[in-house]
Parts: sequence; structure tokens; C-alpha cells
Amino acid sequence: MSVDATTRAPEPEGTPPSTSAAGPAAPVAGHHQNTAPADPPRGSGPAGLLAGSAGRNLGLVIALLLICAVGALTAGDRFLSVDNAMTILRLAAVTGIVSVGMTFVIGGGGIDLSVGAIVALASVWATTLATQAMAADVHWVVMVFVALAVGGGCGLVNGVLVAYGKVAPFIATLAMLASARGLAEIIAQRRTQIVQDRDFIDFFQASVVGVPVLVIVFALVAVAGWVLLNRTTFGRRTLAVGGNPEAARLAGIRVQRQTAALYVLLGLACGLAAVLLMARTTTGTSTHGQLLELDAIAAVVIGGTLLSGGRATIVGTVFGVLIFMTLTNVFTLNDLDTSTQAVAKGLIIVAAVLLQQRVAARRRSP
Repeated sequence: MSVDATTRAPEPEGTPPSTSAAGPAAPVAGHHQNTAPADPPRGSGPAGLLAGSAGRNLGLVIALLLICAVGALTAGDRFLSVDNAMTILRLAAVTGIVSVGMTFVIGGGGIDLSVGAIVALASVWATTLATQAMAADVHWVVMVFVALAVGGGCGLVNGVLVAYGKVAPFIATLAMLASARGLAEIIAQRRTQIVQDRDFIDFFQASVVGVPVLVIVFALVAVAGWVLLNRTTFGRRTLAVGGNPEAARLAGIRVQRQTAALYVLLGLACGLAAVLLMARTTTGTSTHGQLLELDAIAAVVIGGTLLSGGRATIVGTVFGVLIFMTLTNVFTLNDLDTSTQAVAKGLIIVAAVLLQQRVAARRRSP
């Protein structure tokens, strides 16, 4: 992909080299020039459209509709009610915001296993007695700023370790997972901290024209993420770094700074998710965000973002979140335990990765 006006994207494998600036080579004497019409470009037409992002999104929509059909058949009116739909969207808000941030990190060639622990730490730090006392004296926005600061700080640590310390993302974020969760337990003393500010709770639990504020925040984050990824230099640089870091460096991109910025962005998303979780549960606790990294990574991969980096889609991520939250809701309405849900999610992740590998291999073949 093109990073800027002076950077030329490498030709895909299996594509003949382009002609030189002097024009096409002259036909060899004594040979008739082939006048047969050229084959249409690969990926053009309806088949090419379905093989691209439109086809992936259509597949996600079909999968979501199938899950909804199963829910309607097995749970009936309990699943089809408006209240249940709002419940799914409220649950999707927290996971969705983290997943949007995770899309950038994975699209940039990284991974973050610490998002659940960061959400827990941010929720605990923002609900300490000191923080809530300051919020009571000033405004409840103080709690939001604290959660964002904690999330952004944790993301900065991850980014510095990965980008400048050359620590593998898996190892760096695994260390953050253990550290952040442990620090949250120390601060909260393994107790549940109650949010005392009613204005904070009333604001985030309110609805606008029947739509919960939590869902509106998720929608705004998704739109902002789409614009940032698809309409800004930051997004183009993210995919360039994820696709080929060395080529991105030669093109003038500061790969280390870009990588660190991606983890900070994800950390801020975790801080905002912690705010919504605090408002939804009215608590801050070290147990928040358990296995949130599994849901976020699964939603991103299901949505079509490559685990190897270089391709990312916010629209696909949103559909992935809705698929997983709807599936969880169907499981819950049918009284299936959490262990069965975890097994199903694991199988879906493996199937999605295998499908990605198959599609990538098919595209590389001539």
C-alpha cells in the first residue's frame, strides 16, 4: 500500500513486473503480436468484490443473522425483545471499545494480552477514596481523566518495551498483564470499591432517544477509529509498519514512535472501557476485565484483521464484537455455562485464523 505520494507500494507476488518508463518492449521480428484480449485484472468484477472487504463484511452479516436466527428459535421472545437487544449492545460497548484499539495494534503487527488487566487497574485507581473525594470536590470528570491516564500510562510502558526495548509484544504485554492485575489487587486490597458519585452513574446509564449512552460512546469510538485508520496518515503508517517494518522505515516512517503510539492508543481505549464498566456495574474491582483480551482479539480476528499485520478493518471488528456478544447472549439464555462458551470462542478463533491462512495462501498462488 502507498504510504505517501513518494512511496511506491511493492508489486504483489505472482504479478508480472511493470513495463519500464520507455514503454512496452517491441515485438520480436518474425513473430506475430498476440492480439487476444487480455484477461481482466485479478480481483475485478463481482468475484473480486466478494473476495475483498465487501465480501468479508457480507459474510459477517450472514453469520450474525444466523446466530440471531438460532437465538430466536431457541429462546423465542426472550431473545427478540428490545430490552435484550439493548443488553447485547451495552455488553458490546466495553469489549467493542477495547477491540477498536486492538485493531490498530494488531494491524500494526503487534499484540496486547494485558488489556483486561489494564481495564481492572484503571477501574480500581479511578474509584479509590482519594480519587472519588477529589471528584466530589471538583467534578466526576476527574474519575474519567484518572482512568484514561492509567490506561494511557500502561499503554506507554508496553509501547516503550516493545518499540524501544525490543521486547517481544507477547512477553511485554504478558508481563503487564501480571503486573497490572497484581497492582489492582494491592490498591483495592481485593475488595470491591463502590462508585459513590450519582451524577457519574446517572450520566452514563442514561439514554438518548432510547439509545443507551454506553452504546453511543461505543459508536463514536468506532467512527473515530474508522476515520483514523482509513482517512489519516496515522492509519496508513500503521498498516505500512504492520505490513513491512523495514520498508516503512526506508519510506521515512519512524517505526518505533509509531509502534509506541499504537500501544498508547490501545491503553487509552482500555481507560475509556474501564469508565463504561464502572458506570455499568457501579464498581471498581481487580476482577474487572477477566479474559477481555480473548474477546477483543477474537473479535478483531473474526472481523478480518490479519494477525500478522498489514491489514485492518474497523467495520469488521464491530461486526466481530456483535457476533461474539450475540453468541454469548444466546448461550446465556439457553443456560449454557461459561466453560462451554470459552470452548466455543476458542474454536471460532482457530477457525478464523485457519481461514485467514487459507485465503492468504490462495492469493499468493499465481
